[in-house]
Amino acid sequence: MQARTQDCLSAISDDYVADPTADPYASRAGRSAGIVARQDPVIYSENWRKAPLDVRHIQQYHDTGVLILEDVFSPAEVEMLQRESARLRDSDAIRSRPESITEADSGAIRSVFKIHSLSPLYAELVADPRLADLARFILDDDIYIHQSRLNYKPGFRGREFYWHSDFETWHVEDGMPRMRALSMSIALTENLPSNGPLMLLPGSHRDYVVCTGVTPADHFERSLKKQELGVPDDRHLSAMVNRYGIKTAIGKPGSVIVFDCNVMHGSNSNISPFPRSNLFFVYNAASNRLRAPYCARPPRPEYIASRRDITVLKPRDKTAEPGSSRL
Repeated sequence: MQARTQDCLSAISDDYVADPTADPYASRAGRSAGIVARQDPVIYSENWRKAPLDVRHIQQYHDTGVLILEDVFSPAEVEMLQRESARLRDSDAIRSRPESITEADSGAIRSVFKIHSLSPLYAELVADPRLADLARFILDDDIYIHQSRLNYKPGFRGREFYWHSDFETWHVEDGMPRMRALSMSIALTENLPSNGPLMLLPGSHRDYVVCTGVTPADHFERSLKKQELGVPDDRHLSAMVNRYGIKTAIGKPGSVIVFDCNVMHGSNSNISPFPRSNLFFVYNAASNRLRAPYCARPPRPEYIASRRDITVLKPRDKTAEPGSSRL
């Protein structure tokens, strides 16, 4: 096993390349598959003693790009969030909106984007100090929501999300300049080993995988149903898995998975009877606002990547009286 691991490490290090162009994270556009070393910080704040979490958690995030926090939200709060999720899922008005993405084969709702603009409750949730304060600390900047969505993975027929780094897509197709963003996934249902939970490669946030292919026009119309571009090739993915291992993010409703924008992740199909549903919020630094896409294509729709409709999330007063907020 040791020899095999060393071979994989050698394979990865041989593929690190220095990109002499102005774009340190160039990908696709006919390029060969490869790996580029991350050129941005992971934790932007320098004084870790001011972190809203214990320093050991901050160190873990720095080292692995992944943090799983249990019991962030109470059972009563989870129930409220679940009711809202069911209301949106069962709404014909929501289903007919462009923000709703359906499964290619079954027509079931796969994701609802810009969910914080469709639900006052979720609009309140994105600014909750338990989420926003941590994002603000890690990114050390004013923050806003780059993307939000509600992911449904129903029992029996919930389809997979293939391995990818979010940043590769956000950089190439949205024009996000640097790795100064992070994601938070709030579990609304039990995340079991059997119902297609999120899988991550801890530590992969330091490796930027250059992908092959050329981005076609209106690629988002296909990629949101099944992503085939912006994914690692088999050789590099195998090497990364052998180097970092796969962490399966299982946990109870109310837990939160925090992960860096460049962590390689994906999830299997759900052929169990148990549905899996998660809220997904992407916090971006205000100084890292989107530019023109790096793929020389028109920007993806606003509901997928906030470009004009940007509201900086103001810190919430923690001394507010109990009951003044629904969360």
